[in-house]
Amino acid sequence: MIYEPSGERAGWRNLRDRLGHRLWSLESETLCNEARRRTRLENFGDPPIKPALTILTNSLELEADLHPLGRFLMRSHLRGLLETRLRLIQVWSEGIGAMQDSQIQRPVFITGMPRSGSTFLHELLAEDAENRVPRVWEVMFPISDRGRSRSKAKSRVGKAEASLWCFRRLAPRANSVYPMRAWTPHECVAIHSYTLLSEEFAMLCRIPAYQAFLRETDFGPAYAWQKRFLQYLQLSCPNRQWILKSPDHVHSLGDLLKVFPDAVIVQTHRNPLEVLKSSIKVTEMLEGIFAPADDRTRIKVREVQSLAEHMESITSFREAHPELEERFIDIRYRELVSDPLAVVRQIYQRLDKPLSKPAIERMRLLASKRSRYKGHPHSPELSDFSLTGTLDPHRLAAYCSRFGIRCPEASLR
Repeated sequence: MIYEPSGERAGWRNLRDRLGHRLWSLESETLCNEARRRTRLENFGDPPIKPALTILTNSLELEADLHPLGRFLMRSHLRGLLETRLRLIQVWSEGIGAMQDSQIQRPVFITGMPRSGSTFLHELLAEDAENRVPRVWEVMFPISDRGRSRSKAKSRVGKAEASLWCFRRLAPRANSVYPMRAWTPHECVAIHSYTLLSEEFAMLCRIPAYQAFLRETDFGPAYAWQKRFLQYLQLSCPNRQWILKSPDHVHSLGDLLKVFPDAVIVQTHRNPLEVLKSSIKVTEMLEGIFAPADDRTRIKVREVQSLAEHMESITSFREAHPELEERFIDIRYRELVSDPLAVVRQIYQRLDKPLSKPAIERMRLLASKRSRYKGHPHSPELSDFSLTGTLDPHRLAAYCSRFGIRCPEASLR
């Protein structure tokens, strides 16, 4: 849905849009040409840049209602992705043999309901030195500024810290929602963004045409890119078990398992009404960075639809593939926040993997610092959210019953 200004604001909005278009073009070919010129490289590699980039930029132009700052930020982000991709393809072509020999063994993918503790769980598991996670700094800046050596990471960490500091100035509330730092474990959608096939863009902007395109897209190429990216990251260190995370993996589990056939899937679950309340706040905050605030009712409608899609994706894949049931580990949000270490031990037991005392102590220390996960205060605002008319009540009840979640009965009346 396109936000339509009215009255006195329309004239200013039109002037703003014309100025923004003139200064910061989002035309796909222009972005590609500029990335080639700045890097002096030509080959974007696989998967193809188009049509994903074209659909994305058209959707940003026609649907996102970007204000000048949002347009500048998105253009900078897209150009940076294209430039890094060009450089990565060149570096990978020079070390293809070593990368092919670098095996990704039994990776763990954390996914499930959004706003259900997956970030917290990811950070907990990252405290074990036997695990490997992609860090924010190495996803943002995977190649050294000086030549092609990856041995010196200090400058890239500093660049990531500076970028995140600027982001927090633009979105002060982001720190309470997702306290990202340079060394924070990063999400898989950020790696997928280099392919232009990523839910990250839909999380940041109102782009329904691009989001519809993603729902019909084969994500195999995005996961193939991710595999090469992880192989590249682990070249200079001993192979460890990758712990990866994104709630949006639920939409493409079949493609994920084709590329990572021995993967273990950890699915997190939470009361859908609590998810809805939290996701609305996050969406308001993120979209406000790039565009004027949308009407809260329309945000609610979109988030309810997104919630419905997540529930449907989770349940339909599990129902269609009972033979894969042993590959899934189900985690309930309330158990995770009330006793994080018990949940971690459950996961390690299912993985048949030892949990060392130093790892336990680091995890305990991290949990003690994450005060936002302490307790479960009741929020009267939950009564304001109804899923009636959008979600199939029987499907909702089936989801809650299957995964041991307290069913929001008020929403079914």
